[in-house]
Amino acid sequence: EVRLVESGGGAVQAGGSLRLSCTASGFIIDDSAVAWFRQAPGKEFEGVAWIRGVDGITGYADSIKGRFTISKEGQNTVHLQMNSLKPEDTAVYFCAATIFNLSPFAWVGKLEEREYDYWGQGTQVTVSS
Repeated sequence: EVRLVESGGGAVQAGGSLRLSCTASGFIIDDSAVAWFRQAPGKEFEGVAWIRGVDGITGYADSIKGRFTISKEGQNTVHLQMNSLKPEDTAVYFCAATIFNLSPFAWVGKLEEREYDYWGQGTQVTVSS
C-alpha cells in the first residue's frame, strides 16, 4: 500500500526556518517524483517544489525560489527545507507522489495537482509577523 506521511510543520516567526519531511512507504523514491503543494486560507492550491527521485532533478515555484529547497534522503524520505519564511507561507503543506510505470527520464516535472496520484494528509505551517 502506498502511503505518504508529512511531518515537521509548526509555528515560526517571520525570517525563521522549518524542515518538512515526507516519509513514503509502498514504493521507493527512485521510482517516482515527489512534490510539495500548499493550501493557504482563501488562496488557490499551489505547487511548491518537485524532485525526480532517480536523478534528484528539481523544480520550484517562483514564489519560493531561492528560499525553499527540496531534497531526498535515502529511498523513502523527501525533505522541504524552508528558509526566510514569510507570513504568506502560512498554509497546510501536502506531500504528493507519482510512481513511474515507464522510464522516469521521460517524465517532465510539473507542479500540477493532476500529475500526482498519491497524497499525504498535510502538515500545518504557521508563520507569524
